[in-house]
Parts: sequence; C-alpha cells; structure tokens
Amino acid sequence: MRILTSDQAVLDHVAARRETIIGRTIDWANINSGSRNAAGLNAVLDALAATASALPATVERLPTQGSTTVADDGSVRTEAHADALKITARPDAPIQVVLTGHYDTVFPADSRFQTVTTRADGALNGPGVADMKGGISVLLAALEAFETHPDRHGVGWTVLLSPDEEIGSPASAPLLAELGARGHVGLTYEPALADGTLAGARKGSGNYHLIVTGRAAHAGRAFDEGRNAVAGAAIIAAALHGLNGQHEGVTVNVAKISGGGALNVVADNAVVRFNVRVPDKAAADWIDASVRAIAATPPFEGLTLDLHGGFTRAPKPMDAAQTALFEAVKEAGALLGQPIAWTPSGGVCEGNNLHAAGLPNIDTLGVRGGDIHSDQEFAWPDSFVERAQLSALILCKIASGEIDAAKLKSLRMETL
Repeated sequence: MRILTSDQAVLDHVAARRETIIGRTIDWANINSGSRNAAGLNAVLDALAATASALPATVERLPTQGSTTVADDGSVRTEAHADALKITARPDAPIQVVLTGHYDTVFPADSRFQTVTTRADGALNGPGVADMKGGISVLLAALEAFETHPDRHGVGWTVLLSPDEEIGSPASAPLLAELGARGHVGLTYEPALADGTLAGARKGSGNYHLIVTGRAAHAGRAFDEGRNAVAGAAIIAAALHGLNGQHEGVTVNVAKISGGGALNVVADNAVVRFNVRVPDKAAADWIDASVRAIAATPPFEGLTLDLHGGFTRAPKPMDAAQTALFEAVKEAGALLGQPIAWTPSGGVCEGNNLHAAGLPNIDTLGVRGGDIHSDQEFAWPDSFVERAQLSALILCKIASGEIDAAKLKSLRMETL
C-alpha cells in the first residue's frame, strides 16, 4: 500500500480546509444538544443538514421510533426522539461503506457547560468538541475530499447521524441494524484517546429498570400495615451488587434508587436502575439470567417487582474481520506518519450495533481528545485534519481494492 498521486490530492483537499473543519465543530458545539433537548437537537440537525447539502448525495431526515422509559415514580411512559440524518451516495455501487455518528451530547439544556473555549495549551474545551461533533466534522471532511477521487464511483456510502447514542440508541438501533446488515465496512466517529489510540474489543452493555411496588401506610400509626418499597429496593440493590466478581469480566453498576416520599409515610414505590457490562455472549446470558432470577423473587412479602430493559449493545470482540480491518487501518496510518494502536474498552457505542448486524467496523475514528462526559472535555485542533486524512485515505484504499471490503464482510459473516 502506498499513497498515489490521486490519493495525495484527496489528502491535500482535507489539509486546505483545516479552519472550516474546526470552525464548524465549534459552531455546532455551541448549540446545546443534550439527548432530551428537542429544540437543541433540531437546531444542530438543521446545521448538519445544511453542511451535508454541499455533498453530491441525497440528504434526508429519518423519523425515529419512540422508546419506553420508566419514570422515578414507577410509571412507564413512551418517549419521542428527534430525527436521524441520513446521507447517501451511490447506493447501487458494488462496495458499500457505512459511516455513523451521533449529534446528541450528555449535557442537558440547563448545563452550565455550554460554550467552547481554547485552553492555554491550545486544546479546544467544550461540550461535544470530541464526543462527537468534532467527529462528525471529520467524517464529512473525509467524504468531501473522497468525492474528488477518480475511483470513487465503485464505492457507495451512507452516513447515519443519530440523536440518541448517549442514552443507548433506543430509537436509532433499528436504523443501525439495517445499515450494518447491508454494508461491507463501517466507520464510526467516537473520539480516539488523546494519543490517537483506537478502541479494539468492546464489552456489551445492558440497562435495566426494576420497579418495586409496596403498600403505603402511616409510619407511626400503622407501620406494620405498610410494605416498604424503598427498603426492598435497597435489599435488591445489594443482591445485584453481589453479582460482581462471580463471572469473569462481568460488572454490575447500581446507578440509582428513586422513590418514596415523606418521612412519615411507608414508601409504596421505588425504582432500581442499573447497568451491566459483559465481555461475550456467554457472560451476557449468565448476567441476564441472574438479574431475572433476582427480579423474580421479592425480598419480603407484600412487594411486587416489574423488570424493564435489557441489553442495548452486544459485545464487539476482536474477531477475524475486526483484526484484519485494524491491520489495514494501521497500514494506512503508517503512510500518513500516524502510528495506530488499539486497546480493549469497557465502553460501548454504535460500533457494537453495527458489528452485531454483521458489519466489521472501526469506531474511534474521531478527533484525539479526552475527559469526555465532563466539563473538561477537550479536543486537539491538529487532530481534525490528521483524522480526516486517515479516513479519507481509508476510503481511497477501499476504492482501489487495497483494503478488500468484500473480503472483510465475508470474514465477519463467517463468525456471525
């Protein structure tokens, strides 16, 4: 593999647009788009659609399905979600690349962390600059450049930008599954680590919500007539926590217990919320069965239990297809003077969804940064061109056949 004259022209196209790639990231990050901020999500979606309209592609908004949520009082509600943005070019080409990202962030509308600043060391500090509005800008820059390559016609591509990744992709999961099933290679734009290291194998993740219903009573006059749901929830939480250490690689995080009310009332409702992480399917089956066994047996008489949720993202192991793809990306990176390394991650992302649907993918092709999900989130400005050039070169080498996308897909299907 080497950089051809036509490839270099693509790389130069990216380099010439450095300020635009960074500048639009700042503009997008200055618009709050927390996962449940409908107005902010719509504003960012408008901005992304306007940028995407310059590409020789079809740009469309896709309605997403609603999802079921459990409120703190134990009521079960349906939640609506914003549209996804789909951008498609050459859907009939023999090789199909799927590029995904999310435009929601973890910062709610009332967050104090709202604007981008530049730190003394030159890093950008702002909500979503790394995770992942910077990644979206890199994604689009790579495609803008690739569309000047003479071999582009053999490669079709579809971009999906979703509004709900930070809450587990409940609305966009079917869209990801559909794209994953028909694509050959996936590129996803979560941030890399600060030194450029990629995420390799990823654990799977499940989110559960257990509704505990008891019986209210006066805490002084009729305590014995009540059945305390909060006390029951605490016992259950301890049992869930006790699952840690029983199966290699499995963790259970009891994140929140809500419910109850006045101090002189026996609590008649509570909700236990928890997350599980697993390294493989066998572990997923074990923890799901263990959770359901706990949820099937109230800790004392008079309580009822109602379990909601389950696995949202399957594990993403380093199978043969993943290993071959990582090696190809490493080779492309070396041509650019970018050492590519990868490390296992307990985190999850859309790459898990795509892999589960049969798509080999690299899911940390976004900017170099760190401290995501905090008000210290940062991204290194030099990494915007660097990472866009890496993706652009990957696309060039897929088009030339030096990265054999069809073979990668075949390898993945052998282990599906």
